Amino acid sequence: MITINNKNEEYKLVAVSDNKLNLNIDDKPSKVSFISEIKTFYLVIKKDSMSDLRQLKLGLAEFVKQAKGDTNIDFKSICDLIPEVKSEIIFNVICDVISFETHKFVTYKKEIKNVKFNFNIEASNEYKILLQTNEIKNKYVNYARDLQDFPPNIGTSEFYGEKLKNDAAKIEGLTVTVLKNKELKALDMNLVLAVNQGSSHEANVIVLEYNNNSGGEKVALVGKGICFDTGGYDLKPSVFIEGMKFDMTGAAIVMSIAMALAEAKAKINFVAVGLFTDNKIGEKAILPESIVRSKNGLTVEINNTDAEGRLVLADGITYAIREKGADKVYDIATLTGATAMALGESASGVFTEYDEMWNELHKTSLYTTERFWRLPVFDEHKEQVQQDSELADLINSCKKGPGGSTAAAFLTFFAEDKKFLHIDCSRVVRVDLKGQGYIVKTMFELFKK
Repeated sequence: MITINNKNEEYKLVAVSDNKLNLNIDDKPSKVSFISEIKTFYLVIKKDSMSDLRQLKLGLAEFVKQAKGDTNIDFKSICDLIPEVKSEIIFNVICDVISFETHKFVTYKKEIKNVKFNFNIEASNEYKILLQTNEIKNKYVNYARDLQDFPPNIGTSEFYGEKLKNDAAKIEGLTVTVLKNKELKALDMNLVLAVNQGSSHEANVIVLEYNNNSGGEKVALVGKGICFDTGGYDLKPSVFIEGMKFDMTGAAIVMSIAMALAEAKAKINFVAVGLFTDNKIGEKAILPESIVRSKNGLTVEINNTDAEGRLVLADGITYAIREKGADKVYDIATLTGATAMALGESASGVFTEYDEMWNELHKTSLYTTERFWRLPVFDEHKEQVQQDSELADLINSCKKGPGGSTAAAFLTFFAEDKKFLHIDCSRVVRVDLKGQGYIVKTMFELFKK
């Protein structure tokens, strides 16, 4: 639990730049030392090649793991050592790390230790409103992490459909619709159904709607929710099968953003579309070189069944525009290995032809300290998506070129005349086999005004 000026706690955390106060302090950047005689933790932040905020994040995470009881956090000592960073951002980082590290995460172990101490930030009362915002924001960062972490034998499309329907229904003003195969067929969402063909579970497309800005634009948030991705008949080698339960992360993030915004009573109109299904192999699975007509009428040659994410997104984008009247579209997906190779765990790739959308996202990310990197969609990428198929309007996987850009180019054909931004977050959203709930904070801050 996080409080502000609540009471004097038993322990204290102070930020220092060296060991002048006590020679027993390890004064390497981001290190935390506990001096038992005075029940004080010392977190070192000093000029180094490692950024000040990274030192703070790493040090706070280590401190929470070492915590011995309820602790006061000397907020001023931290701000004094990082004067170039706004105190509001520092406060947010403290809340982010504590919430992240103390969360009771999904586990199936018999026994697990959770930190249950109180962390009292010694800051002025003006931060109480900011704390309330952080509580909602980080609640849904952790909610997204939980959605990510369910094992694939439990976290099926039907499981997520039922869970999200029940959880979202508890939030005032948020309406929930679940589209299964019968409804998807009636809506001509044939690309979603094509990906779903090999699964024993029906697709569940979760639609969350919220309207709290009369006369304002309607934003669409569309998320890829492949609950497990085998690659289909273009079967992944075993080295790439690990972690494929995380291929539903885009939908987990989108659902969590939507629920956070509704709970915060944000002045926004949105429709959030989470496209949950499997991509499995079997007698009914879609075959390579199949041609399927999308919801917007364009035919698609599926020459690679492992490029399935862009297929479900395509129908999801069309649904948001044509059925729900979206004026602007953002999609989030663990889409390509190419973007993962380019950026690794350092940042999410962003593809958009609209500078203002990128500028707004980038500015917000500086506030949340989450990282994004803009990558190109050139005309030749779009031309390749059209020209690489002899029989269909588009091809889902180009025969050459940068995979991240051609995947984004494919999606632009379904955005119609709407402003569109695509986020490819293939590796940044998890560390090893633990979900990180990445992107929720930035999108929440972008839209909560």
